[in-house]
Amino acid sequence: MIRLRIDLAYNGMNFNGWAVQPKLRTVQGEIEKVLRRILHDRTAQEQPTIRLTVAGRTDAGVHASHQVCHLDVTQAMLDGCVGHMHVDAVKALELRLSRMVPNDIAIHRVSIAPEGFDARFSALERTYVYRIADAQSTYDPRQLSYVWHIDDELDIDAMNKAAALTIGLHDFGSFATPNPGGTTIREVKTAYWRRVPMRPLIDDPMGEQYRTPAIESGLLCFTIVADAFARNMVRSLVNGCVQVGRGKRSVDWFAQKMQVPLREGSTGPIAPEGLTLEHVAYPPNDQLASRAEAIRAVRTLD
Repeated sequence: MIRLRIDLAYNGMNFNGWAVQPKLRTVQGEIEKVLRRILHDRTAQEQPTIRLTVAGRTDAGVHASHQVCHLDVTQAMLDGCVGHMHVDAVKALELRLSRMVPNDIAIHRVSIAPEGFDARFSALERTYVYRIADAQSTYDPRQLSYVWHIDDELDIDAMNKAAALTIGLHDFGSFATPNPGGTTIREVKTAYWRRVPMRPLIDDPMGEQYRTPAIESGLLCFTIVADAFARNMVRSLVNGCVQVGRGKRSVDWFAQKMQVPLREGSTGPIAPEGLTLEHVAYPPNDQLASRAEAIRAVRTLD
């Protein structure tokens, strides 16, 4: 078998998340459907040969500007992609896949994965950004699918005090749901709120009187980087921070939720549309297998 790495992006607005679900439109389902056609996989869908493993499962409505998954195929399946194209088999698969997936999915690259690569378990860290148009922003309706709109004025200083409490190795049980057999223990490396500066679209204009602003100017953004994320973790942390920013909850309340990992109604996930998976980082090739082996172990706080 040959392992392929696929780098891709998608607008999650019309998807019921990444993972395949019966009778629902999902990112994984759409891509696997196309791959079965390209690779001539005629096995029953109940036990398909084509199966993608992803770096991080995104929820319904959540986007990805850089997602990574892997796929195992035979050489014969790969060779069958070439047809009349004057390119190698991997490039042929990339071109065919790019042309056949729906237009809310973009295939950036298909490549042969290094030995030991696992899209999920080899990853060092994931970066997510949540974008908000608040009372200090000018909401642009073109941003409907990837920016959450709120009329309130938010206290960014208080929100950053809450966000700072998440950095380090913690049990995020108040803000996440574990997978079967897993935990909600994660290591957050970076977490902060910042407002995008008001800046022009083009730095060196050609003499026009009106300077067109960059479309994200003025948005309030939450950036968080962690080794991995449990289900609903980022959106629930954002919701907690926003409650603090609105003055409905205190930083002490947020600290208590971090200290006592108990899920309850006040720490549920915020709207999905503001959230985007921005990046997945991997170690050098000679460390991929050892990283995957270490991450498969059940985490503890010890």
